[in-house]
Amino acid sequence: MAAENVNSIADATEAAEVLNHAQEGLQQVAENPGIIRTWLEGMVPDLLNFAFQVVIAILIYIVGGRIIRFITKMVRRSMERAGTDEGVRQFVIPVIRYSLYVVLIFIIMGLFGIATTSAVAVLGSAGVAVGLALQGSLSNFAGGVLILLLKPFRVGDYIIEDSNKNEGTVAEISIFYTKLVTADNKVIMIPNGTLSNSSLTNVSNMERRRVDVAVGISYEADIRQAKEVLLAVADRDEARLADEEALVFVDSLGESAVNMVVRIWVKSDDYWTAKWRLTEEVKYTLDEHGISIPYPQLDVQIKQ
Repeated sequence: MAAENVNSIADATEAAEVLNHAQEGLQQVAENPGIIRTWLEGMVPDLLNFAFQVVIAILIYIVGGRIIRFITKMVRRSMERAGTDEGVRQFVIPVIRYSLYVVLIFIIMGLFGIATTSAVAVLGSAGVAVGLALQGSLSNFAGGVLILLLKPFRVGDYIIEDSNKNEGTVAEISIFYTKLVTADNKVIMIPNGTLSNSSLTNVSNMERRRVDVAVGISYEADIRQAKEVLLAVADRDEARLADEEALVFVDSLGESAVNMVVRIWVKSDDYWTAKWRLTEEVKYTLDEHGISIPYPQLDVQIKQ
């Protein structure tokens, strides 16, 4: 109990001392009002200097941003004149732009007296934590670099990503994602890490593609006649490459039909139009020559 009384007396004494100091400060201000004015006048140069630095920093940022845009435009034009791949341009130019902005930020930090070495050390320490948190993004960045180096596809190629069956025309290869545009004009964003670590099919990488049209004829039909008719259809197709032989052959003997294949070679750009046209012409020609195409039938017998 005595100890608690001693502590209470000590707290009261300390509070009284603080109150006395405050009263002395107020008394000095009352006796000499110029103290506050002198203090404020002393702060004015510092405030003006800080405001001047802020204005200079804004001007440096504006001018630096314009210089960065000018540099990136020059780099883009030089890469276009050199015939650099579009995907490389889409990847490299943003990297240059962001790197220049980092340099610009360091310049502005130096204007405020912040040592760049200290900033680099802090960023390096923070980079470890950020790297662990952004492993997926760093993987996508590395995947983008691998895509540009190995070139499994380019901008304008039609690719099929085998893991998730995403497919479309490559519209853009950015730092972290590759943009695909599907045949029905949808946009698919695929991480570069996924594309670099999984198998994919580049449909338009080669100049030529083979068109196969499968058709079944009835067992009662004359196979020789069917081959002659189908070969004539293949030979007169407008997209067929003349230096590649058209083929018609029996592929298999099915349960209810003789399965035949019509094969021609076309340019990659003509693949789909040629396939659709050839399929239609095969049906018309077989009908004209009385060669039936069987289809599944079900016979139902009802017993009384």
